[in-house]
Amino acid sequence: MFLEIITAYKIGTILFLIGILGLTVNSRQNILLLIISIEMTLLAISFIVICSAVFLDDSAAACLSLYILALAGSEAAIGLTILTLFHKLRGSIKFSTKN
Repeated sequence: MFLEIITAYKIGTILFLIGILGLTVNSRQNILLLIISIEMTLLAISFIVICSAVFLDDSAAACLSLYILALAGSEAAIGLTILTLFHKLRGSIKFSTKN
């Protein structure tokens, strides 16, 4: 059982690092990739919290993970709405800062 929770933590950490890597490497060029990276980071955090809830038999942590998932869903809905409006105005989803 203990080895399984360590494996789950490793998977969650790898997913979290992939999400952070997507945020840093993207260098804010593509808004859609930023939204996907933020979603992956939030889901990795939720995965780690759910694994902790199962291992510790804690219902409060399960409620916290549901809150994180609701936050991720609302963030995705708002982000994709902004993305479609941005695409209507500019014609692409590339984000460039030209001075």
